[in-house]
Amino acid sequence: MTDHKTGTREEWLEARLELLEAEKALTRRSDELAQQRQELPWVRIDKEYRFETDEGTASLADLFSGRSQLLVYHFMFGPDYTAGCPSCSAIADGFDGSVVHLANHDVTLCAVSQAPLANLQTYKRRMGWGFPWASSFNSDFNYDFRVTHTKEEWDSGAVKYNYRTMDLRLPEGEENPFVDAIASSVGTDWPTYRQQGPGVSAFAIEDGVVFHTYSTYERGVDSIWGMYPWLDRAPLGRNERGFWWRRHDEYHGH
Repeated sequence: MTDHKTGTREEWLEARLELLEAEKALTRRSDELAQQRQELPWVRIDKEYRFETDEGTASLADLFSGRSQLLVYHFMFGPDYTAGCPSCSAIADGFDGSVVHLANHDVTLCAVSQAPLANLQTYKRRMGWGFPWASSFNSDFNYDFRVTHTKEEWDSGAVKYNYRTMDLRLPEGEENPFVDAIASSVGTDWPTYRQQGPGVSAFAIEDGVVFHTYSTYERGVDSIWGMYPWLDRAPLGRNERGFWWRRHDEYHGH
């Protein structure tokens, strides 16, 4: 028998209508935040970034693929990883369904990672994905957009990420099963794994000039992690106990 609160249909409806008002307020607030994002000042990018893509070497402007807007998912896949981050992989599972719709609304969605292109292509085939994915290997792009951190930053305990300075190092001697599991899932240790970070950046192009318009990191990417909006509506919610998610080909019985 459930130990959750139960009630009549009438009691449920009363509580649901109260919740509906809160949901509507959240929706209105979300619309207001979206407008604030669009009102941020655009920052011109004069630096030349070079990427490797399936079509060859590309500039940041080339990644737009002829459209006026570009959304970049900063996918955690470092040069020393043996596979893509499982969290980023779960997020990226939803990209292919959106790419075609965005493309027909003047928006290109592209993932960018620091690993060499050949590594990305191999992993992309394994996952069965088709969305554009560019390598920023030997480019400053990841560093400039604060999703890859230098060894010096790491060692100093002053990693600049999500608009603040953080110390991502574990206390000496401390064991963390979650950290160990997620780092080993890409074939590295925690310092190597966490030199990368997830994020989303947005760009616009006008008359050949590229502008940076928005970036978000950490839980700012929650809203595009497709399984979580579903779980937030499930009876037990996220119900998380550690590192439960896997790459889609790693679940038992896949």
